[in-house]
Amino acid sequence: MTSDRAITLNVLALYALAAVLATAFGAQFILGELPCPLCLLQRIMFALLAIGPILNIRYGPRPSHYALSLLAAIVGAIVSTRQVLLHIMPGDAGYGSTLFGYHFYTLALLAFIAAIALIALVLLFDRQFMTPPASVTAGAFATIAVGLIIALTAGNFASALLECGFKACADDPIAYELMKR
Repeated sequence: MTSDRAITLNVLALYALAAVLATAFGAQFILGELPCPLCLLQRIMFALLAIGPILNIRYGPRPSHYALSLLAAIVGAIVSTRQVLLHIMPGDAGYGSTLFGYHFYTLALLAFIAAIALIALVLLFDRQFMTPPASVTAGAFATIAVGLIIALTAGNFASALLECGFKACADDPIAYELMKR
C-alpha cells in the first residue's frame, strides 16, 4: 500500500469516526438521552482515535501516528468493557436506548475492537512508510473530514459542559446542570 492510499484510508477512517460521534450526539438530542460519565469517556476516546488519521493526513503516514490511535482504541475498549460489565447481570435493562438491538456502549466496544484490529492490519503494510506521499496538502475531502471531527468534538465538549457543569457528572443524568434555573 502506498502512502497516498494510506492517507485515503485515514480520511475514510475520519468519516467513520465522525459518523460514530454524530450518531451518539444525535441520539442525545433526538432521543433526549443524556450521556453518562462512561459514555462521555467513550466519546472522548473516539475523538482521540481521530488524532492518528489527522496527523497521517497532515504529515504523511507514520507508525507513531497509528500508535496514538491504537492507544486511544485500547483505552476506549477498556472503558466500554467496564460499562458492559456494569449491565451484564440478568434482568438489568442496561443504560439508554439500543441501536440494532445493542446498547451504544456495546457497539462502542465492538467499534474499538474493530479499530484495534484495523490499525494492526494497516501497520502490516510497510511500504506506506518508505515513500513520502505525493502531496501532503489535504484536499477538500480530507479537509471536510477533519472539520467534521473538530466540530463534533467541540459540540460534544460544549454539551458535556452544559450537562455536568464544573463538577463531576451525575451517574444517571436527567438534566443539563448549567441550564437549571
